[in-house]
Amino acid sequence: MLEDTQRLKPKKMSEESGSARNKFRFHFAVEIILVAALAIYMVLAQGQVVGDDLAFTIVGAGLMALVTYWTLSTLRGGLEMIVLRARGLKLKH
Repeated sequence: MLEDTQRLKPKKMSEESGSARNKFRFHFAVEIILVAALAIYMVLAQGQVVGDDLAFTIVGAGLMALVTYWTLSTLRGGLEMIVLRARGLKLKH
């Protein structure tokens, strides 16, 4: 019963802000690593014909899909940070 009431209590704004900020930083770091991996893949793929090496093509397609998903997730995290900051500014005034 005590657990249920603790879950219903709203978090403090600073805790939400710090959590969102840390999550965004992590997502951004992973984003940079994924984009670097995609850039390396593109350099390696310059001399290849699409579909010539099926495994290489599948890896590239999977990497591109992962980068796209992660980019959208990172953007969502950035928007969450903006909303939390806007809420904080709104509450102060």
